[in-house]
Amino acid sequence: MMTQVLDTQEKLYRALPSMDALLSQDALQPLLQSYGKAEFKLALNQMLAAARSEIASRQQLPQWLDSVTSIFEYLADQLQASHRHSLQPVWNLTGTILHTNLGRSQQSEAAIEAVTSVMRYPTPLEFELEAGKRGHRDNTISELMHRLTGADACCVVNNNAAAVLLMLSAVSAGKEVIVSRGELVEIGGAFRIPDIMRQAGCKLVEVGTTNRTHLRDYEAAITENTGAIMKVHTSNYHISGFTAAVDEALLGKLCRERAIPLLSDLGSGALTDMRRFGLKQEPTPQAMLADGVDLVSFSGDKLLGGPQSGLIVGRQSLINDIQRHPLKRALRCDKLILAALEATLRHYLKPETLDRELPIMKKFARTQGELQLQAQRLQTALAKVYAPAYSLQIIDCNTQVGSGSQPDTFLPSVALAFSAVNGASILTLERHFKTATRPVIGRIANEQLLLDLRGADDFDALLADLQASGAAL
Repeated sequence: MMTQVLDTQEKLYRALPSMDALLSQDALQPLLQSYGKAEFKLALNQMLAAARSEIASRQQLPQWLDSVTSIFEYLADQLQASHRHSLQPVWNLTGTILHTNLGRSQQSEAAIEAVTSVMRYPTPLEFELEAGKRGHRDNTISELMHRLTGADACCVVNNNAAAVLLMLSAVSAGKEVIVSRGELVEIGGAFRIPDIMRQAGCKLVEVGTTNRTHLRDYEAAITENTGAIMKVHTSNYHISGFTAAVDEALLGKLCRERAIPLLSDLGSGALTDMRRFGLKQEPTPQAMLADGVDLVSFSGDKLLGGPQSGLIVGRQSLINDIQRHPLKRALRCDKLILAALEATLRHYLKPETLDRELPIMKKFARTQGELQLQAQRLQTALAKVYAPAYSLQIIDCNTQVGSGSQPDTFLPSVALAFSAVNGASILTLERHFKTATRPVIGRIANEQLLLDLRGADDFDALLADLQASGAAL
């Protein structure tokens, strides 16, 4: 018996086409031309290895070796999958709009066009056209932030964590920085304020308690070695009940009297009133500066809706110190980020169109009625496509902002809810959605796969993708 198996395997191995024979097949030449000889030969080797494995385990040739056409289709699928860009577009229907793992804010069309332009052509990144001399790459953003917030100047770096590190390093290295104990936050990725203080060469001085800090606590902690007082916006958690905190206006007055800089880490960095969407109002940089804060750091993505970046706005003399610090060069942004950020900030100069042009604001602004209508259209078109294995309902749900912003505030939303029936598996459907041409990312709750429609950016395209995905089940 064993001899017969070995004889069968030997015959099947001999039946495999050779590498030279495959390379010479006219029908396979389009793949060779598209992907190059090295990649094409690698795919052929992998295909033949898979065929040998099939022979060894099942004593038969795989079906995709039946004809040149099936070989072409197999190789095309393998090559396409191996060359798919890792940062491919996905549908974020998780119910978290600013999903850190899914890239946070989508960029506006104006930002996309600006980035495309600076990728294609040389640009005056650090060159003043009129004066014909070297300029500073932050100048345009600085001018925009002056118009939007009233800040004297602005420094741009690659994210808000970098902004906080640079701000502390430039202003307070070797000195004490006073922070309320209730504001010693940790955000995603184990970014902790005490660790950043240590890295910046500052000595952290904690005042108050977790739930209550008073002005007298700050006053008592000031010494001749105090380099700054720092406020940290607790954007990713909320303490309620018996609490007390000192607002920026009072701290600003104290810092001016003692000639100490007042710093603020706002985190998410909203530039507009979020209450019109039913969200809580976030503290804004312009409000902080008006209250006497000397430097404010915040994110250019998240609630601002731009590319990942960090901004420090405030007093000119302190911004000058920051721009001269050696860390600035290590943390600065390239022309792509600056182009997208500039385009995003220009939307804020025209607030009456902001909610139509900036994707994050557009998603916040959608009404429950609009989402319900879109859900009904999708359900009608998709119910038969996914039957009989899956049933499809429309349910009310809640969307969260995400990325550490407003953790206890939710927007009402509508979801397509898939349920497995007739022995099907909801986990199988979830995996299937993730292998679509544009993967669909939802969330599982109460044994249903929910697709939160507030996260969709094009309902016609979503319908087409879900129809194609259902047909492929």
